Amino acid sequence: MWTRLIALVIKELLTSFREPKARMALIVPPLLQLILFAFAATMEVSNVPIGVVNNDWGAASVQLISRFERASAFSEIRRYTGVKEAQAAIDAQEVMAVVHIGDDFSRALAAGASPSIEVLLDGRKSNSAQIVNNYIGLIVNQFSTDRRLGAEITLPSEVIDRSWYNANRDYRAAMAPILIATLPMALVMMIVGMSVAREQELGTFEQLLVSPLQPLEIVIGKAIPGLIIGLAQCAIMTAIIHVGFGIHATGSIVVLFSALTVFMIAITGIALFISSLVSNQQQAMMGIMVTMMPAMLLSGFTSPVQNMPDWLQPLAGINPLTHMLVIVRGVFLRDTPFSLVAEQIWPMAAVAIVTMTAAAWMFRRKVE
Repeated sequence: MWTRLIALVIKELLTSFREPKARMALIVPPLLQLILFAFAATMEVSNVPIGVVNNDWGAASVQLISRFERASAFSEIRRYTGVKEAQAAIDAQEVMAVVHIGDDFSRALAAGASPSIEVLLDGRKSNSAQIVNNYIGLIVNQFSTDRRLGAEITLPSEVIDRSWYNANRDYRAAMAPILIATLPMALVMMIVGMSVAREQELGTFEQLLVSPLQPLEIVIGKAIPGLIIGLAQCAIMTAIIHVGFGIHATGSIVVLFSALTVFMIAITGIALFISSLVSNQQQAMMGIMVTMMPAMLLSGFTSPVQNMPDWLQPLAGINPLTHMLVIVRGVFLRDTPFSLVAEQIWPMAAVAIVTMTAAAWMFRRKVE
């Protein structure tokens, strides 16, 4: 058994690395994507110009605008004479938001009332506009607090906060580590899924099915090369993130790679199951893409799982990437103990067992 299995693994590895273009495809795209995601895929908003329409020109409105001018998030405060002019500026994408101060702002404050401030946002950039709106709201709320407490409002206000696990709120420190799981996942699914489909097109897979190899041995022999390549890429990316980006894991690397091993087995099982359902590479490619995109969206990669509708959250729970991202963030940012990591490992192990078993059963049916 072991001799047959080792021979199949060596054959798969030689097939993957035989052509120079194939070797380049295993190395260059993931590294390029790591750099692009780490630097380009950011949700931070800084140096944004905003507009102001001030119909009041009382002392209070001038003092409020001066706080916008001192805010580091805003590069420029552009003044407009009316709402129509401000709307034209938003249409031309000159500013992302416009603060409209009504003509009774200072009078209402002096009378002890709470005047309203209108904020016009560019909905074409919904995420960034929402972040800018939060900045504006924070400044206005602090201004109101200082007025209520009788503080000297000519002085700059200051909000002191603390961020746990990412003290500097560096977006790259939160973004780069999760690429350790995300990028190798896509590559492993393509390698394993396309490998079986390619052999089915060439007719060599039927030869494997009638060989002394058992269906379970074929599944394992097809899975091990993908596991080796996936873990190698994870190791390279971890080293780049540690040395190149200066982002250090606060938890155990052994725990991280133990979880990555289970994760890669689960991903390999999914790819093998997809390949057992198709008959050519085109179908395999479509099946992998149909599976991979929802897995990315449901994993919490771009938005928290808790923000998803209730009927979608169970689907996120059976997604291996969802649990792996929790582990990666925990190991890098908060030194998560193994007892908590194990709670995320067992769902991935369950997916691995189910998909591997299903793939072996499908291959056995083809033999019969």
